[in-house]
Amino acid sequence: MGDILAHESELLGLVREYLDFAEFEDTLKTFSKECKIKGKPLCKTVGGSFRDSKSLKIQKDLVAAFDDGDQKVFFSLWEEHIPSSVRDGDSFAQKLEFYLHIHFAIYLLKHSVGRPDKEELDEKISYFKTYLETKGAALSQTTEFLPFYALPFVPNPMVHPSFKELFQDSWTPELKLKLEKFLALIFKASNTPKLLTIYKENGQSNKEMLQQLHQQLVEAERRSMTYLKRYNKIQADYHNLIGVTAELVDSLEATVSGKMITPEYLQSVCVRLFSNQMRQSLAHSVDFTRPGTASTMLRASLAPVKLKDVPLLPSLDYEKLKKDLILGSDRLKAFLLQALRWRLTTSHPGEQRETVLQAYISNDLLDCHSHNQRSVLQLLHSKSDVVRQYMARLINAFASLAEGRLYLAQNTKVLRMLEGRLKEEDKDIITRENVLGALQKFSLRRPLQTAMIQDGLIFWLVDALKDPDCLSDYTLEYSVALLMNLCLRSAGKNMCAKVAGLVLKVLSDLLGHENHEIQPYVNGALYSILSVPSIREEARAMGMEDILRCFIKEGNAEMIRQIEFIIKQLNSEELPDGVLESDDDEDEDDEEDHDIMEADLDKDELIQPQLGELSGEKLLTTEYLGIMTNTGKTRRKGLANVQWSGDEPLQRPVTPGGHRNGYPV
Repeated sequence: MGDILAHESELLGLVREYLDFAEFEDTLKTFSKECKIKGKPLCKTVGGSFRDSKSLKIQKDLVAAFDDGDQKVFFSLWEEHIPSSVRDGDSFAQKLEFYLHIHFAIYLLKHSVGRPDKEELDEKISYFKTYLETKGAALSQTTEFLPFYALPFVPNPMVHPSFKELFQDSWTPELKLKLEKFLALIFKASNTPKLLTIYKENGQSNKEMLQQLHQQLVEAERRSMTYLKRYNKIQADYHNLIGVTAELVDSLEATVSGKMITPEYLQSVCVRLFSNQMRQSLAHSVDFTRPGTASTMLRASLAPVKLKDVPLLPSLDYEKLKKDLILGSDRLKAFLLQALRWRLTTSHPGEQRETVLQAYISNDLLDCHSHNQRSVLQLLHSKSDVVRQYMARLINAFASLAEGRLYLAQNTKVLRMLEGRLKEEDKDIITRENVLGALQKFSLRRPLQTAMIQDGLIFWLVDALKDPDCLSDYTLEYSVALLMNLCLRSAGKNMCAKVAGLVLKVLSDLLGHENHEIQPYVNGALYSILSVPSIREEARAMGMEDILRCFIKEGNAEMIRQIEFIIKQLNSEELPDGVLESDDDEDEDDEEDHDIMEADLDKDELIQPQLGELSGEKLLTTEYLGIMTNTGKTRRKGLANVQWSGDEPLQRPVTPGGHRNGYPV
């Protein structure tokens, strides 16, 4: 009670100030009278009368500067006391400021007796011109103000018909009246009663706190995804370590029987264990014949990893999901496509990811087997840029997995839609990257290679690669890798033979490109197409050997060895063994069996949830929870024993993600 009495006078003063501001005259009289009867002291609000007197002085100073034509003083006061939110956001304030600049620009022309001082006039005109080129430029598209942009360049505005109105006697008083009304309104609004200020500040503070907490939540979820990806990588390394350990145990048993282990075998094991950055230097700089070399490096690079059980993700109501993907709003579609992609990209490699993928496939998530006109696949042609991009990202995520490629490959309409999108998409770079990435991964499957070659995709790729500096690193790398995969087929080589000169020119230009990631694919494509006699003749005619030898001087050891193979191919007179044989049978033996989930799939997200919006796994498990069905499927055996030496150009289909990670091809 003591605290209330101590502040009672001030609280009553706040109430009186608000009643006076809101013009509750009768209520104010009754309130004041009752306070007097009860002996309650009414404290005058601190600064109220002071604010009023200060506001009046500022208004008088602004009007005086207007009358005197002192633009520097006027605009100094204007920018100091008129809130920027009003100056920049209120259309009336912007228009008034424009006319005020005109007033000061022509002030000397209207008020000078005789000829105005040229230097002073030029200064005012220059000030107005600077305004037009900066802040005033925003109104240049408005018909009302367009003629005045010529004012600084007219020798004598007083006689020009476009500016006749400015020099009428009534123009300046009317502008002054508008200024006075504007100032009275602004400074009345600025004399906000303290009670209202307290209320606004408290509400704004709560709103800002909620926004800050929401931002922290989004950031925490992003960090969680990052940590999950790191955890997945550690798990993958662990499984790799287990596989190598099993091989070493077998080798140890073999030594008991008297079989020797070669340094080459030991080197191949170590290369599989070390990080990607160390593999190349390890393969060429470490002497594995020295005792203790391998064990020393392994102890220095490997750390123990604790493996925990990874739970399966909840099953979803796919019927409801697909319905909302087709009929929902574009924003909902985008959030659903993002959440479904995240389920694949952030899930743990192994049973968890396989269960997610098998659930998608068994429920035909993308409607690959649907014959309805409206299907999930049609989102690839959505009018919404975000929906198109997120659909392309999801398809690319499917194509990153061997079983996902098999699912997408069962219907050629997916391939045709992707090819169409690739050729039409010119607005969104990331959409195009993901479409191209999916097609490149499709090229690991022979039937899809055949279809892409027949559709003339080689011609499109060669045309796109004519100007590689205009392409993103991802687009460049996957375009060249796709071209190489298609050139490995006899049908692809025949296509290249039709435009041999152009293909050879493009590939020779790419040899010297600063993006060294593309070099293995350029070398592989060259080596492959040079098996065709007509292309060899074209290459010799354009001096290809001299071009290649230039790069021998500059390249690393691996690059040099590959180019030597290409030169040998260029100078051969007979076809290598097996090239004459047709490779048009559609068997799947060329399919590599590694799943490569790239970090690029989740880069540069376009949408972020607003306050109260659900996204990611929360959206799926809150709105689309279904009956649990775990239908894990045994992985197919791939070509695990087929290795690429690195000395020769690539001669089997690869994808950049798999090639970078050192997987067998």
